[in-house]
Amino acid sequence: MGEHHPRHDLDDALLTPLRFSVMAALRADAEIDFATLRHLLETDDSALSKAISTLSGAGYVTVRKGFVGNRPRTWLTATDAGLAAMRIHVAALQAIAAGPPTL
Repeated sequence: MGEHHPRHDLDDALLTPLRFSVMAALRADAEIDFATLRHLLETDDSALSKAISTLSGAGYVTVRKGFVGNRPRTWLTATDAGLAAMRIHVAALQAIAAGPPTL
């Protein structure tokens, strides 16, 4: 019983489809604006805002607010911690999907 099940490596902050999708859409080297992300993920402002709040609270995304002309804008970037959490989470999903090792 020395091995642990890969489900223990799943990250609670990434368990919802929308939060997982937000992290999957973000890259380490680029920002994405809120409206583009909302369109890409086919969601509404409220759901996306809640997902971003959770991910930001976990330290997985940084949020930058500013203006383009006189219109407010919000940009998001994945943090190193968020990218690392995503790699671990995806590896755990892959291990779960692969099934148990043969005995």
